[in-house]
Amino acid sequence: MATALCAALLLVTSAGRVLEIQTSANAAENIEFVSNPVVQKVPPRPPEPVPAATATKVDGATLPPAVNAVLKSGVLIVISKPSQTMYVFKDGALWNSSPVSTGKRGHTTPSGMFPILQKRTFHRSNIYSNAPMPHMQRLTWGGIAIHAGKLPGYPASHGCIRLPADFARALFALTRPETTTVVVTDQRVGSDETARRVALNMPNPLPGARGHLVQRPEPPLKEMTPLQESEPRLARAEQPQPQTPRSERRRPALAEAARPAPQPVDLLDQARPRARGQTIQLAAKSSPGEAEAYWSRISARYPELGEYEKAIIPAVVDRRQYYRLRVTGPGAFAACSSLKRAGTDCFPVQ
Repeated sequence: MATALCAALLLVTSAGRVLEIQTSANAAENIEFVSNPVVQKVPPRPPEPVPAATATKVDGATLPPAVNAVLKSGVLIVISKPSQTMYVFKDGALWNSSPVSTGKRGHTTPSGMFPILQKRTFHRSNIYSNAPMPHMQRLTWGGIAIHAGKLPGYPASHGCIRLPADFARALFALTRPETTTVVVTDQRVGSDETARRVALNMPNPLPGARGHLVQRPEPPLKEMTPLQESEPRLARAEQPQPQTPRSERRRPALAEAARPAPQPVDLLDQARPRARGQTIQLAAKSSPGEAEAYWSRISARYPELGEYEKAIIPAVVDRRQYYRLRVTGPGAFAACSSLKRAGTDCFPVQ
C-alpha cells in the first residue's frame, strides 16, 4: 500500500489566523514554470580610471601615463623628499640622478603621481614675487613645477622641485609631456632599484574637480610589492665576477675569520682639519650615509672636487641632527663660485 508523504505548512496572516496547507509528493503538478523570465540587470560599478600608455584626459583632469608603460618607452622621474634626490629613467634604464631641493616646512611638495602639464624654457612665478623658473616643467595647476634653482642641500623651496641648472636643461630636453610620469615619494630612496620599486607601487591618482588630481596615500616601503623577475630590469653593464680562491671555497668559515673586520668611521675624527687651505660646505644631510651618497654624485659630476679633502661633520641645528659635507684645499672658494654658476649651491666656511 503506497504511502503518500505529506507535510504541513503553517502560515500566520496579518489578522493572526493560522492557515494549514497540505503538500504532498504529487503537488508538483500544480506548479507553473515561466519559460522566458525577465531578469533586470544591475549595472556594474564603473571601474577607476587606469593610466594609459600616454597622458590622457578624464573629466577635465590629465592623468599621467602608467609607470609600466613609461618604463618600456618613455621617461620616469622619481623624487624622494627625505633623500632630496631625483632619479630619471629613460626607456627603463637609469638615465641620470641629481640632488634636488623640495618644499620647506609649511610649503611641502605634494606627494603622488603627476603628469607634465606644461613646459617653458623660461618662466616667472605668478605666485612668489615674479621669481624666475628656468626650464620649468609644470606638475600641477596650483604652482608646483620642476625647474632650475639654488640647492642648499636641504628642502628650501615654496613647493617646487629645484635642480642644478645644467641638469634642469638636460632634463627639459629629454622629456615629452605625453610620455613622462613624475612620482614624488615620502619614502627614503637610496638606489635606482628602490626608486623604480616605489614608482611601481605608487597608487594611481583619480580625476578631481577643475582639472586637479586626487592623490592617494602610498604604502610604506616595507609593504610595497618587490620587483618581479618578469619585469624588465635596468640596463647595466656586465661586471666580471671575481674568482674566489679554492682554499676559501673549501673552508669559508676560516676565510671569513681571516678577513680583517671593517673599521668604524669616526665622524669627529673626520671633522678635525688636516689639510691647509680654504673650506667650503656642499650640503647638510640627515645621516652620514646620505652625505656620502651626495658626495659620490657630486664628485662624479665635478671630478675636480676629488682633489680636495672631504669631511662629514655632525652638527645640531634647531634641535635637529645634521651631517655637514665639507671639502678643504687650496682654491676651494673659487671652486665654490664655479659650482654656483653651474647651479649647485655651496658656501665658504670662514
